[in-house]
Amino acid sequence: MPDFSRRPINLGVMASHGGTNLQAIMDACATGDIYGNVKVVVSNNSRSKALRRASNANIPSYHMSAITHPDTLELERSIKNVMTDHKVDLIVLAGYMKKIGSQLIEDFPKRVVNSHPALLPKYGGEGMYGDLVHAAVINAGETESGVTIHLVDQNYDQGTIIAQVKIPIAPQETVDSLREKIQTKEHSFWIETIEKIRTGEIDLDALTN
Repeated sequence: MPDFSRRPINLGVMASHGGTNLQAIMDACATGDIYGNVKVVVSNNSRSKALRRASNANIPSYHMSAITHPDTLELERSIKNVMTDHKVDLIVLAGYMKKIGSQLIEDFPKRVVNSHPALLPKYGGEGMYGDLVHAAVINAGETESGVTIHLVDQNYDQGTIIAQVKIPIAPQETVDSLREKIQTKEHSFWIETIEKIRTGEIDLDALTN
């Protein structure tokens, strides 16, 4: 990673819906818990609250999807250009529900990171997201779940694990209660992990993917 001892890390955040992780990251940048700035927000959903959160914070934000860019390669190029134009150091997928194309991964090698609401490699892969993950974990009788932050590669949830945190599952856990636990922890875990990446405590370049 570049040396961020003399400047803040520039973040590009991609989100699809509510943007609660985005808000937590923006707030952490404002308080100094992350020495950095959210430089741009991209969403594939024109009605996402994430875009409104960015707008309210005067952060450049873009709706970019198959609607705005019907050609897949052109969509990838446009996202890459937005990130490059805003001098983004790290792309954070915070509740982004679309698969990332190979071009963005190649143009930002080991600089695209995602969070998953379970302890990968279990309960990951195509079709495993949100409440479907929590339901699968509970139905399997697991005693713990958690949050995994990982590098993004060509396959769903298979990139190298960067960091994990475990969360115990109560005997009478429901999907709703587990979701609340996971989301609450995810906010603080993103902040902690981004700051460790910034300081070099987590060296993305040393990871294999």
